[in-house]
Amino acid sequence: MGFFLQKNVKNSNVSIASVVAFPEGNQPSFEKAKEAETAVADGAVELDMVIDHQALRDSEYAAVHRDIATVVMASGPARVKAIIETDLLDHEQKCVAAAIVKAAGAHYVKTSTGTLGKGATVNDVALLRRVVGRDLGVKASGGIRNVDQARALIMAGASRLGTSAGVLICKSRTR
Repeated sequence: MGFFLQKNVKNSNVSIASVVAFPEGNQPSFEKAKEAETAVADGAVELDMVIDHQALRDSEYAAVHRDIATVVMASGPARVKAIIETDLLDHEQKCVAAAIVKAAGAHYVKTSTGTLGKGATVNDVALLRRVVGRDLGVKASGGIRNVDQARALIMAGASRLGTSAGVLICKSRTR
């Protein structure tokens, strides 16, 4: 990534985001930290890390907190979005995950990698926003395909959207 950035992006207005532990999230914390450090050294200003959702489902909350905090620390000035994979979690686990993300110092809680399940829902975004308040960003990601969906997610509390259908959404009209 470093050579590409130096040659093609360095003197532009393009901001680089990268992923950490994508898409599974089950790497050891030290490996996630190394990925984060390398991405930031190569020019990334935002990192989307996948939390260890199995540890979360196993109620290993201290381990999940340490994992996120380790990546936040390794990321230096870069903003960290912690992906919790809402489709894999029940209501209580979503609440706990969002609270841990906030306590660990991440800048955003993110609904999904977009590789599992249905992705972002209005209910999940609203829940995450209630848990983290206004101090943290909420990124709705996965399954967003039209302008009505995008608007509903923003109204529910999303501060960012992640979609591979951005052009389609921008060209679509509301009903």
